Amino acid sequence: MRKTTKNLYLERINTVLLHIQSHLDDELALDGLARLTGFSPTHFHRIFKGMMGETVADHIRRIRLERAALRLAGGRRTVTDTAFDAGYETVESFSRSFKRMFGCPPSKYRERHWEAMYDRFPGLIHYRPDGARTPFPLDNQKETNMEVRMEDVEAMRVAFVRNTGPYNQCDEAWSKLCAWAGPKGLLSPDARYLGVAHDDPQVTPSDKIRYDACVTVDKTVEGEGEVGIQTVGGGRYAVTLHKGPYENLETTYAELMGRWLPQSGEQIGGNLCFELYLNDPQSTPPEELLTDLYISLK
Repeated sequence: MRKTTKNLYLERINTVLLHIQSHLDDELALDGLARLTGFSPTHFHRIFKGMMGETVADHIRRIRLERAALRLAGGRRTVTDTAFDAGYETVESFSRSFKRMFGCPPSKYRERHWEAMYDRFPGLIHYRPDGARTPFPLDNQKETNMEVRMEDVEAMRVAFVRNTGPYNQCDEAWSKLCAWAGPKGLLSPDARYLGVAHDDPQVTPSDKIRYDACVTVDKTVEGEGEVGIQTVGGGRYAVTLHKGPYENLETTYAELMGRWLPQSGEQIGGNLCFELYLNDPQSTPPEELLTDLYISLK
């Protein structure tokens, strides 16, 4: 396949992936998605499966079920509400699909999630939003001293390269993005470097985890091949500073989401959450790296 043809296919698949990502609550018919690419439905189905390693229907079903698992893990949604939000007509059909994917019924998954979170981050999980009796020690009721600020974030237009796989293997995405953006003069001092971590590694299989390496661009810049264009931000966010290696980001996320958020009275919003990298990992010691974590709020 010539490079120009490959780039064309990548651009069209990127368009579909972004559309699915932002329209999970809508009907996503094969014919409509195919029209976004200019391929016939039959050709689109085969191309998508060949490039993504799963059918369009399997991809949509998996993303919706993973979102459902995250909502159940938060403890604020009933199984019934979560089933309908995921596009299922009955709780029974949702429960069967959920069990096939995660190995246990939805209600049991929620209970296991809280137990697993306590094992991974003792002292962080202190609150059961569903009001159930907690097995965790009472000293976890302490107030957090995490410094969090509220910020109204303007929508940012970004060029991005998506990595599919473990979060610690996203260097190639950054290399591709910078190799494309550098010659175009887009890596200016005013550019902002963002990461969008779409998936929870405790929920999504490691080979399906999505991470977007992003750099801000203006409206004159268009995507090309593996480099897509999307909008990040736009709305209210809670922001906290993480200092130290990127591999420790999960601990800061756990305190922000598991301790600060329940105490704050705020609720998660629908915009993309993202990481803003404040210094250069190539020239900064790992212990001095600074990253702002942005969590979308309603």
